[in-house]
Amino acid sequence: MPRDPRDETARLLDIMARLRDPDGGCPWDLEQTFATIAPYTIEEAYEVADAIAREDWDGLRGELGDLLLQAVYHARMAEEAGLFDFADVAAAVADKMVARHPHVFGEGAVRTAAEQTRAWEAQKALERGAGRVLDGVARALPALKRAEKLQARAARVGFDWPDAGPVLEKVAEEAREVAAAEGPDAREEEVGDLLFVLANLARHLGVDPEAALRRACDKFERRFAAVEDRLAERGRRPQDSTLAEMDALWDEVRRQDRAAGG
Repeated sequence: MPRDPRDETARLLDIMARLRDPDGGCPWDLEQTFATIAPYTIEEAYEVADAIAREDWDGLRGELGDLLLQAVYHARMAEEAGLFDFADVAAAVADKMVARHPHVFGEGAVRTAAEQTRAWEAQKALERGAGRVLDGVARALPALKRAEKLQARAARVGFDWPDAGPVLEKVAEEAREVAAAEGPDAREEEVGDLLFVLANLARHLGVDPEAALRRACDKFERRFAAVEDRLAERGRRPQDSTLAEMDALWDEVRRQDRAAGG
């Protein structure tokens, strides 16, 4: 028999209320604040994304529950502080979704996904009011994602290159500046500028820079593990091997990986 989501949500809210109850609640939960829970919220969001990337659907169910718990936790602390409660949170997001989909819940007309994206952004701009162009891009975002969003926001008001060509030229320029930089502060600044432009290049090419870098990390991890395995077959460890030996194995693994489509 299917469970009623309203019943299970109410049960979860009751559990959190008991955990945070000064009279008999959990000592650890009672000590938590918005600031101490925030890192767990970010971690749980990444674990959801990881389960999706691995197509671990059973794991995804659990990870989504953990992420939901974070929303319940923050809402409970807000209720205790007299700020808002879980019902306010649910109502706010429901109202937002209705307002941003007038073609579904009202009399608006949207024919394509691109039109919906433009309508969505226009509604978000109305909700933000007459603030600055870059307002609302969260500082807590991963740096590559924040760089992409900042430059996409600037592009909406015309502050952008026309295509990827000039961005590639800027990448080369920034790489030269990295090579010429002297001292740790200058190098940090120039490397930051290079990464910022690379995020913009990814945007112009229609590539998610975070996803691309995750894929590159996964590829490096997979290939280096293969190098370790081949060394182990020879009774060797990486720390006992020369760079030349590991480079030769790396090239071998890379060729085979590419031949296999990896």
